[in-house]
Amino acid sequence: MSIKNIRLEVMQFLENKVDGFVDQYLIPVEKIWQPSDFLPNSESDTFFEEVRELREIAKDLPYDFWVAMVGDTITEEALPTYESWLMDVEGVDNVERNGWSKWVRQWTGEENRHGDLLNKYLYLSGRVNMREVEMTTQHLINDGFDIGTGRDPYKNFVYTSFQELATYVSHNRVSQLAKSYGDNKLSKMCKMIAGDEMRHHHAYSEFVNQIFKVDPSEMMLAFNYMMKQKIVMPAHFLRESGQKISTAFEQFSDSAQRIGVYTASDYVDIMQKLIEKWEIDKIVGLTDEAEKARDYLMKLPARMAKVSERLIIPAESYIFKWVEPAVAR
Repeated sequence: MSIKNIRLEVMQFLENKVDGFVDQYLIPVEKIWQPSDFLPNSESDTFFEEVRELREIAKDLPYDFWVAMVGDTITEEALPTYESWLMDVEGVDNVERNGWSKWVRQWTGEENRHGDLLNKYLYLSGRVNMREVEMTTQHLINDGFDIGTGRDPYKNFVYTSFQELATYVSHNRVSQLAKSYGDNKLSKMCKMIAGDEMRHHHAYSEFVNQIFKVDPSEMMLAFNYMMKQKIVMPAHFLRESGQKISTAFEQFSDSAQRIGVYTASDYVDIMQKLIEKWEIDKIVGLTDEAEKARDYLMKLPARMAKVSERLIIPAESYIFKWVEPAVAR
């Protein structure tokens, strides 16, 4: 049997557990928070006062913070790309509406709230050029992404396990920074988003854990492949208006690293956490090739840590079109 057919067979086997995954890791619509729970109430007589308060507090937030906020928002709002990609993964069948496509749709429904909340906050804050933000978002959806997984569910679940934890780190750090600047409401918004991301990380990492139980060697090789080629962020094709696909993501990443929202050492920490979570050192019944992959993985975080220590982040901020010049000064 081909590797592709084995993967399909494993996905079909695990599909019997998907309803349980939905119940365990996702929250019913009527019970989960919604963006309007955290924003000024447009039906209230105090709406304008609430907006004025939001804008007044927003004035004290620094330039790199706004860049990180905008980058996080755009990443969340490119959700159509992520859903369409996952719907095309081997074993996910949206035509027959199988268990895996149910998971993808309901996961998408939860994730969709993140962009809605952050976008509305940015709009009300008055601190960013929303038209530029919107054009960047449209470009990112138009350009799509290439995360190096193909239609392989094993590689895709490694990617989502990593990426959900990375977005948790980013939103949680933004929450902490907002609180330190006195913006408790924004801090709570980002903390709630971070909580969703952590829950989703637990789900995708459990999918990988389940695959390790039934197809350990191929799962090990897929994990090794993704770590060797490095995890690219969903917004790696980020660009501003008038640009071709460019280095905008790198400049956004520099801003995030300067204020400690997401750093190279966080990347290494996440890799180590996945190795520990999946107990890579304890997996048995591996082929010779998979054993070699395991050896490589076990040594990789220490090697990557040495590389991250040598990285130099530019001290000067790149001035994005997204953030008003007054904020950059």
